[in-house]
Amino acid sequence: MKILIIEDEKPAYERLSKMLKEYDSEIIDLGNLTGINNSINWFAKNKQPDLILLDIQLSDGLSLEIFSKVKITCPVIFTTAYDEYILDAFNYNGIDYLLKPIKIEKLFSALNKYKNLKEHFAQDYFSIFNKLTQTDKTYKERLTVKTGSEFISIGIDDAAYFVSEYKLVFLVTCAGKKYSYDKNLSQLEDELDPKKFFRVNRNYIISINSIKSFKPFFKGKLLIEILPSSKEKIFISQEKASKFKEWLEK
Repeated sequence: MKILIIEDEKPAYERLSKMLKEYDSEIIDLGNLTGINNSINWFAKNKQPDLILLDIQLSDGLSLEIFSKVKITCPVIFTTAYDEYILDAFNYNGIDYLLKPIKIEKLFSALNKYKNLKEHFAQDYFSIFNKLTQTDKTYKERLTVKTGSEFISIGIDDAAYFVSEYKLVFLVTCAGKKYSYDKNLSQLEDELDPKKFFRVNRNYIISINSIKSFKPFFKGKLLIEILPSSKEKIFISQEKASKFKEWLEK
């Protein structure tokens, strides 16, 4: 059994790896990934493991973001110190949800669950598992935003872009109005239709309808011009540039 661990704390990874060997000395530990970006890069170059042990809170954001960039086809056991994401986890191939500090009997129970599922479905395990975990995901059609002391509802098609400023998130409409929104960009990205919105960098999610133009910039970056105009220049990294172009053409 080949298992990939995604965990940003080295002691936690080492403890998990040790417990896996205690469960079955023949388990192949594929190593540890510590963040969202290096996980995405790993999946682009490697075959899917049999099982993933995935920490939800990574140093560079929520690991659930990985699922919006990579099609994960194997089961996942989530490991986290927080219980608030348990419902989200089972929308992303989750077969168990272990709270830290992880007790060895809980981990063994989760691994037994994986083995029992696999044995039950025999050769068709993965195809059946994928069908069982696939959901018709729905995306936000309206957002509740704050203006002064009041809250109003705005249709998603009226949103030009979302921007993070001083640890606060704001929605800017196509008409140029700016409203406060109470979720971070990582949470918001998972709730928006990826056909309509793109996370261009750590501070901006933009609507496809707000893009006026883009042009090459230094070291393979792209400079994006949007409407209504933003206060600062918006750049896309060289790593994301090709995905951005593909997204525009879909």
